[in-house]
Amino acid sequence: LVSAMNRVQLLGRVGQDPIMRQVEGKNPVTIFSLATNEMWRTGDGEVNQGGEIWHPAFSFLCDLGDVSQKTTWHRISVFRPGLRDVTYQYVRKGARIYVEGKIDYGEYTDKNNVRRQATTIIAGKEQNIKVPL
Repeated sequence: LVSAMNRVQLLGRVGQDPIMRQVEGKNPVTIFSLATNEMWRTGDGEVNQGGEIWHPAFSFLCDLGDVSQKTTWHRISVFRPGLRDVTYQYVRKGARIYVEGKIDYGEYTDKNNVRRQATTIIAGKEQNIKVPL
């Protein structure tokens, strides 16, 4: 048998205060956005493709090149009852948070009757953490 895994770990900043939604006949869900940032140095016009994350504390290692940054926004959904409520009550915009869960791809029809695709992180475990940088 071949095993499979769908697991996501994100560390970033909350982009908006969480909202709780409930569709008739379904369980409520808490939703918020999370921003993750990636920084790297470029030298001689070439991007560092190695996946290394640049940090200012290590700038003495790379005197050449410019700093590039990419911010990625993630939609986080929390369905688990206890976690959903705690997230809604205590997580706020700007908070640094660690989210662990799975990635979900779905489709929906917007108000103009156009089919759209959506990527969501379904949170399984979540906790506030403080990480000195």
